[in-house]
Amino acid sequence: MVERPLTLMAVHAHPDDEATGTGGVLARYAAEGVRTVLVTCTDGGCGDGPGGVKPGDPGHDPAAVAAMRRRELEASCEVLGIDHLELLEYADSGMMGWAANDAPGSFWRTPVAEGAARLAELLRKYEPDVVVTYDENGFYGHPDHIQANRITMTALETTGLKPKVYWTTAPRSQMQRFGEVMREFGADWEEPDPAEAAALAEIGLPDEEITTWVDTTAFGDRKFDALAAHASQGENIFFLKMGKERFTELMGVETFVRVRDTTGAAVPENDLFAGLR
Repeated sequence: MVERPLTLMAVHAHPDDEATGTGGVLARYAAEGVRTVLVTCTDGGCGDGPGGVKPGDPGHDPAAVAAMRRRELEASCEVLGIDHLELLEYADSGMMGWAANDAPGSFWRTPVAEGAARLAELLRKYEPDVVVTYDENGFYGHPDHIQANRITMTALETTGLKPKVYWTTAPRSQMQRFGEVMREFGADWEEPDPAEAAALAEIGLPDEEITTWVDTTAFGDRKFDALAAHASQGENIFFLKMGKERFTELMGVETFVRVRDTTGAAVPENDLFAGLR
């Protein structure tokens, strides 16, 4: 009987989310011999088109954007050493409040039970030991991120599988540094008004509430290159301006909240697979 490898499954909303939030852990664990599975829920059709053309602007073709972003996603997976890419291919819902939220086939409009049933098939297929997705607010309120959380948690209930489950997060101590670095690299950064500042202050968690800090510094170059594979998306350009050394300095530790566990591994922990090996 062939022993099943330790398996990490990351459930993300769009092409490029895998690189931004979990590129380090995906590369690190792949290098350690862990089987890595990426589930991407949407086609990314609400992303930037060639030349930075925005959704709704003349010349923006969601189908063409989706095809381009799939190629970029496949390139990112190759860089990170991801073993299996699974595409649910729901239509990108855009940002909260966009008309695309309610478009036929959008991920946000899809019944949770339907999306969860499809994800449950993949959970049964791969039987992951660790599952990573977003928190209930999708980290910053993006509808597709929220929906990814909903279908993941529902699918886990459906299957009865009991992997360790993590939600991505960021330490609030680091959020201030982002603004400082953005100004340093000449990004168009304006000080937020009080309401925006209050909202930004709620992103991430206080350091003491973060259960899991994974050092991925050794894989900073791969995370950078994976993000570079998605260079069509303007929001990534800022990170690429840093160069690999500064990028790794800022993004070399990935943080999570452990929300389900049967191992009893002590927290804080520095390994998603603590208690499993």
